[in-house]
Amino acid sequence: MRFIYALFFVFSTITELNSQVNLLNSKTVEQIGKKTANQIKVDIDEPLPYGYVDDRDILWSKTVWEIIDLNQKINLPFYFPIDTTAVLSNRKSLFDSLMKGLKKGEIKDVYNDSNLLTKMTQEELSDKLSARVENGYDEETGKLNVDEFSIVSKEVSAYQIKGMWYFDKRQGELKYRLLAIAPMAIDVQSKAEGIKDATLYTLFWVYYPTARKTLHNSKVFNPDNTMHPVSFDHLLNSRRFNSNIIKEENVYGDRAINEYTKNSIFQLLEAQKIKESIRNKEIDMWNY
Repeated sequence: MRFIYALFFVFSTITELNSQVNLLNSKTVEQIGKKTANQIKVDIDEPLPYGYVDDRDILWSKTVWEIIDLNQKINLPFYFPIDTTAVLSNRKSLFDSLMKGLKKGEIKDVYNDSNLLTKMTQEELSDKLSARVENGYDEETGKLNVDEFSIVSKEVSAYQIKGMWYFDKRQGELKYRLLAIAPMAIDVQSKAEGIKDATLYTLFWVYYPTARKTLHNSKVFNPDNTMHPVSFDHLLNSRRFNSNIIKEENVYGDRAINEYTKNSIFQLLEAQKIKESIRNKEIDMWNY
C-alpha cells in the first residue's frame, strides 16, 4: 500500500507539472506558461461552431430558464478559483472570465433582461458592480472619506441561464442550445451596508454566442487529467452541471414557478414536472 501511495503521488506531481504550457522545453523560468512562436502558429484552438438549424427543421421547441447553484459540488468548477493570486494566470472562475471578456472588449454588449431587449450602458453596469459610500470627513486632512465596494468572484454564488430545447426533425433528436447567461450575486448596496443573507439578483445578461470565444479560452481545472483541461464553453454546452428550472415560456407572460407556487417543495416538483415533459417529448416524437 505504501508503494501504491508513493507511485500515485509521483504521477500526480508529474501531471501537475505538465499542466503548465511549455514546461519541459523552457530554458528559463520566464518561458514557463508561454507558447513559442511555432506553437502559436500551429495551434488552431477555436470553439466548435454551431451547425446551422433551419426554422423549418424545428418540429418542437420550449424555452426554459434555470438556476445553477454554485454551492452544489458538481457546480464548483464554475466558482473556483476565487483567489487568482494563488494559481496560474490561465485559471479563473466563470465570473472572472466574463469580466475579462468585458474589459478586453471581446464581449461587447450586456443586457438588463433575459430577453435581451434593453442594453446596459457602462454606467449602469458600473452601478451594478460597484458602490461608493461616504464615511464622514477626516479631521486632520479635511477630506471626505469614501469607502469603495465592488462585487467580486466569491460573492457570485449562482448563475441564471436561458436556453431552448428543440427537436431537430432532420437529425431526429432532442437538442439544447444555450442562449443567455447571467451571474447572480447580492446587491452591491447590501454589501456596502453589511447586510448578510441578502437576496440574489442577476447582475447582467450576456448573449451566450458572443461570449463563446472568451469562455473557450478560459480553462477549467480537470482533476482527472490536468494536462488536458476543459473550457467553460465545453462545460456549459455539454450541460455538465446541475440546475433547477425556475421558469418556462407560457401563456401567462412567461411567469416564473414561484409566482404561482409558493411552497418550495412544490416548486421543485413543478420544475421536475417540466423537465420530465421535455424529456418525454423525444419519445413521443418517435412514437408519432
